[in-house]
Amino acid sequence: MNKLITGLVAGFAATVVLSVLMLVKGMMGLMPDVNMIDMLARQMGSGPLIGWCVHLMIGIIGYGLVYAVVFDGLAIGGHITKGILLGTLGWLLMMVILMPMMGAGIFGLQMPSGVMVPVVTLMLHWIFGLVLGLSYAKLSR
Repeated sequence: MNKLITGLVAGFAATVVLSVLMLVKGMMGLMPDVNMIDMLARQMGSGPLIGWCVHLMIGIIGYGLVYAVVFDGLAIGGHITKGILLGTLGWLLMMVILMPMMGAGIFGLQMPSGVMVPVVTLMLHWIFGLVLGLSYAKLSR
C-alpha cells in the first residue's frame, strides 16, 4: 500500500477510536466543559457537524499524512513510540495554541475541569498515537 494512503487509513482508525472515547466520555458526563467538537465549532462560528468534520480532517489528513511523511522515517524506535510521540506533540500544540485561542487559557486551565484538562487530553492523545502507530505498522506489512 502507498505510504500516504497507509497514513490516511491509520489516521482514520486512530480518529475513530478517539471519537468513540470522546463520545463515551460525553455520555458518562465526564468533564462536560471539555467538548472539543463544540469548541472547534464555536471557534469557527458553526455547528457540531462542522466541528466533527474538522476533527476528522485533523485526525485523518493532518496526523495521518504527518505520520507517513515525517514520523515513519524517524530512527527513534518502533511505530508505537513514534505514534505516541506524534500524539504528544499534537497535544502540546493543542494546549499552548488552540486552547488559548478558544478562550480556555494555556493548557485549558481556565476551564472548570482545571488541571484534569491537560491530563485527560494527554491520555487521549497517547491512545490516539498508539492506535495510529499500531495501525500504520500493521498496514505497512
